[in-house]
Amino acid sequence: MPVVLFRVDDRLVHGQVVIGWGKPLNIRFIVLVDDQVHASDWERDLYRMGVPPDIELIFTDVAGAAARLPEWQRDPRPGIVLTADVATMVALRRAAPEVTRINLGGVHHKPGRTARLPYVYLSDEEYRLLQQSGADVSAQDLPTSAPVPLAELA
Repeated sequence: MPVVLFRVDDRLVHGQVVIGWGKPLNIRFIVLVDDQVHASDWERDLYRMGVPPDIELIFTDVAGAAARLPEWQRDPRPGIVLTADVATMVALRRAAPEVTRINLGGVHHKPGRTARLPYVYLSDEEYRLLQQSGADVSAQDLPTSAPVPLAELA
């Protein structure tokens, strides 16, 4: 089974990802795509504590994720690819056209962003990047919630 979810969530690995998405989708690996975390031993150790031992946690940067995506798509285990921000996910999409669907999860408030949903805040630039990415983009906090297409977040 391939990667079943490409998610933007600024909290990265946390209960909603591991339990909320991981359990219903039977996730067996999570790929965390983040330059800062990839380069930091102590941050990687912190995120490992939030993942049960039956789920493999892989740390990489955009180039590494793009190079290994075909391998993960052939993996018989279902997996999730996570980024902390829109720009990183869009960069991955540009480097790996196999990223055809993007899920917006927890993208929280910061200066310059506007509330689009209670759990999704986007700047106009982030919205434009997603719109121009060519991917099918929707917001969905949990698999039991209805996805909200990007156009409805305008």
